[in-house]
Amino acid sequence: MLRKVHKSAARKMITLEVLGRTTLSPHFVSVTLGGPELAHLESSGFDQGVRLFFPREGQSGLRMPTLSSEAWLAEFMLLPKTRRPWVRNLTIRRFRPERSEIDIEFAVHGDSPMSRWVRRVQPGDPAGIFDIGRTYLPAAHARWQLLVADESALPATLSILEQAPETLTAQVFLEVPEAADIRADLTAPPGVRVHWLPRTDPHQRPGVLALDTVRAAELPPGPCYAWVAGESKLATGLRRHLVGDRGLAKPDIGFVGYWRHGRSSPG
Repeated sequence: MLRKVHKSAARKMITLEVLGRTTLSPHFVSVTLGGPELAHLESSGFDQGVRLFFPREGQSGLRMPTLSSEAWLAEFMLLPKTRRPWVRNLTIRRFRPERSEIDIEFAVHGDSPMSRWVRRVQPGDPAGIFDIGRTYLPAAHARWQLLVADESALPATLSILEQAPETLTAQVFLEVPEAADIRADLTAPPGVRVHWLPRTDPHQRPGVLALDTVRAAELPPGPCYAWVAGESKLATGLRRHLVGDRGLAKPDIGFVGYWRHGRSSPG
């Protein structure tokens, strides 16, 4: 579910390899990918997303689609599962073109295929990406911004804040699984106020705490641009609240449902 997407003009299937893996907190891991094919990646910044392709357990290598267009999906689905890789949508956390490297941060929990891959991945393992653009597209008339995310959109939000102009004024609400996942080294402009929301109930559905907190929050007046990302009900629920209760215009809200609680991604 996307509100609006900016895509680069030329996009290619890019094959890379794992360069390293770093545990950031109990629920977050960063994986560094690199290779000469990153020269084909056009950086759009902020929450730039990619489709990440990675092998299934037991596969000896990575079989990437050959079509560098939206037609890749038909090609992908025609492959038997024994040869088909897993694919998930993620955000580039940092891009270092001078070193042909990108970092991708993962919210790791449960026994999903992606979490299993992140836990076992080693330098030299194959992976691939396909650029899908960004959804953070601030309105020029906005005096301040509202950014809301659960753990699945935390890397995207941190990337946005790191690249934001120093003049940015924003209220930011970040829901994470536990207090140990709070980032003490967060970088943001001086006009940004960050509200960390660690869940105290491990059984609570992700996104509920952020949605309830923003509904009850006293927010600044004036024209606003809102960007909301994470679990589907957080994105749609907060959009309804902002339009119906706070009077924001629909075009001034970017909302992205990264995933749905209780439903796995196809593969």
